Amino acid sequence: LAKHPEIKALMKPDYNLIWVVVLMVLAQLTAFYLVKDLDWKWVVFWAYVFGSCISHSMTLAIHEISHNSAFGNSKAMWNRWFGIFANLPLGLPYSISFKRYHMDHHRYLGGDGIDVDIPTNFEGWFFCTRFRKFIWIVLQPFFYAIRPLCINPKPITRLEIINLLAQLAFDVLIYYLWGVKSIFYMLAGSVLGLGLHPISGHFIAEHYMFLKGHETYSYYGPLNLLTFNVGYHNEHHDFPNIPGKSLPLVKKIAAEYYDNLPQYNSWIKVLYDFVMDDTISPYSRMKRQLKGEVKQD
Repeated sequence: LAKHPEIKALMKPDYNLIWVVVLMVLAQLTAFYLVKDLDWKWVVFWAYVFGSCISHSMTLAIHEISHNSAFGNSKAMWNRWFGIFANLPLGLPYSISFKRYHMDHHRYLGGDGIDVDIPTNFEGWFFCTRFRKFIWIVLQPFFYAIRPLCINPKPITRLEIINLLAQLAFDVLIYYLWGVKSIFYMLAGSVLGLGLHPISGHFIAEHYMFLKGHETYSYYGPLNLLTFNVGYHNEHHDFPNIPGKSLPLVKKIAAEYYDNLPQYNSWIKVLYDFVMDDTISPYSRMKRQLKGEVKQD
């Protein structure tokens, strides 16, 4: 910032995010209606080909919203309510809890017992062969859901209860209107999109140490168009209050800080290398013993 103070001008909400999220919700509602009378094989097909992409993209929209990118820091609660709305087509309550744990990830990256992005000791011990690592990737959404309860359980808040009740009401409504195939499409899309899917390469790409000494990596490939530029991950951790839309400008302005860092151009290759490289496993993360006062969200 001392060298490039113009970056401060990028620290503002991305109001286009609001309309993108609304359109994504409407797209999924349309899909729920269209799949209700399809054969099951086509429900599964469209859940993976289309629904999974929208669902994973929506989780990254929720990531943006957790940083108050939709309405700004001055309207934090507007972002929380909007996150609950964005959560609806995913089928499972996620937005409010994600925000609480994700802020810890930024404050205490790699913090033992705090950062739930770090795999558990069991994951590192068990998923150590090529086949088991493949299964671990398939099951990633379940580990991300269960891991916080094992590593850093937190008291349930009022907003999390509201998130849960709103989600249950929405799911019941979809079942009542269009039946079980629409519900299956919704839930299957979320699970498949966060598991064995090209976009899921970002889970591995962001912080797994393929090179010693480098614990955060950026990705500059085309899938950033579907993921709100989450691939610009070094830039995001440097400036978490800058919306994803503006992170390419951060890289352009401060190119001397980013261009020479290790980077990826393919998330599919990241997934392949993770499975096939016997030196990489869920253990390949930087873990820190935190000192001093820890303030969690």
